[in-house]
Amino acid sequence: MHVALGNDEHWIAIGVEVQDAAHVRVRDEDGVFAEARVRARASLERSVDEERERDGHRLTAGCFTAPRVLKIAALTAAMKLCSFHLMPYTDLPADFAERYPSVWIDVPAELFDPERGHTLYNDFLDQLELADAVGFDGVCVNEHHSNAYGLMPSPNLMAAALARRTADAALIVLGDSLALYNPPIRVAEEIAMLDCISGGRVIAGFPVGTPQDTCFAYGQVPGTLRDKYREAHDLVLRAWTERRPFAFNGRFTQLRHVNIWPRPLQRPHPPVWIPGGGSVETWQWCAERDYVYCYLSYFGYKLGRRTLGGFWNAMRELGKDHNPYRAGFLQFVGVAETRAEALALYREATEYFYGRSLHVSSRWVNPPGYVSEATLRARAESMVGLAAQRASEKRFFNQPIFEEAVAEGYVVLGSPDEVAAELRELALDLNVGHLLLLLQFGNMANDLARYNIRMFAERVAPQLRDLFSSEWANRWWPRSLSADRRRGARGSATGRDASK
Repeated sequence: MHVALGNDEHWIAIGVEVQDAAHVRVRDEDGVFAEARVRARASLERSVDEERERDGHRLTAGCFTAPRVLKIAALTAAMKLCSFHLMPYTDLPADFAERYPSVWIDVPAELFDPERGHTLYNDFLDQLELADAVGFDGVCVNEHHSNAYGLMPSPNLMAAALARRTADAALIVLGDSLALYNPPIRVAEEIAMLDCISGGRVIAGFPVGTPQDTCFAYGQVPGTLRDKYREAHDLVLRAWTERRPFAFNGRFTQLRHVNIWPRPLQRPHPPVWIPGGGSVETWQWCAERDYVYCYLSYFGYKLGRRTLGGFWNAMRELGKDHNPYRAGFLQFVGVAETRAEALALYREATEYFYGRSLHVSSRWVNPPGYVSEATLRARAESMVGLAAQRASEKRFFNQPIFEEAVAEGYVVLGSPDEVAAELRELALDLNVGHLLLLLQFGNMANDLARYNIRMFAERVAPQLRDLFSSEWANRWWPRSLSADRRRGARGSATGRDASK
């Protein structure tokens, strides 16, 4: 069996060697191999067909055209394990929840020590670089404002630092809150830059944004926020894909000349993921646009069953398949040699996160007009809203913080085998093919975070890789240049090696 890649000027032969019905090796013209697991030849052809249709090309007689030679990532189907980071401020006082009303919006600026911030930012970037070095599929950054919960007001700055200091991991920007950018083409430009710098490793995440970030920190109108977000989204997609300058005359943005330079390396654009809580509109949006839905949960997979169940019900009603790569899920994880050791090592960081980092005032989480009637009727729960509700009731947990977090699965702790077993149950139960692991949380020290990352990569990840590997194609993963075509390498700028 053979597949041919080509472009407008010439054809490039690709050899496909079938070892068995489920394992295919794809070789490009330089002999570079990419592994792909599919059920059979028909599945391979169908996966290629879907990918080419997305890129505006047609598959005929076993051949398809492509604008350039890219890694055939759409065929690579295996559980994706990604290192997610909040970059929290780790030095809030022990009595923070008693002395201050909220970690967001009105948290006193004098609590932030810039010199400590210098150390934290570099430690956090080192941890993500380590995740790349030890084999995580992706590294994730995100956007929050006016808070001590997550110190990333600009995720693209962090992704730019990582683009030159990582070698293989996807750069998952979760993401750019589109309604906050004026004009939104700034996002189109910066994501295109990142995609070019990284060799096509970028995933573009477009959250609507929390009410704290959007309505209170950045002064957006709650009732028009989603309309502004969708208009910005449409402008960004047009800016990426239209080949000639155009005028844009929207309700919120008017531009006479739209013609961004550079353009993304991935065609027609990088994969789009939508981070969210439990909004019905977000589920429908992902289905309509064929985007990945990422449920970013503070309270683990047991509480997440309801939200992911609602998502999959919506997919079924809208005629979508049950492909697990349509979804991602965030889980806090701590690994050690034994369960007893894990409970001892990660207690303090867990108590810090749920007692201080997540101390959110209810004043900032539900402005009128932010939540739609459909979402209210569906009884979908906002993670920040749930945290704020518990904090405002002065009984953040029904039992001591750490004990409840462990018992209810907010944090998965244990030996490598125990953690792997619980995460397998999570992935199969929730049907998620993209697992986002929060391996540094709360005030976890740098050494412990690095230990956790290594333990997960070396002892847990190998037990999860086979999940979904022979059943589905992942159409939502970056189509990057092959490694031999990508420039830039870990440590190229300073000689520092994050893998040590």
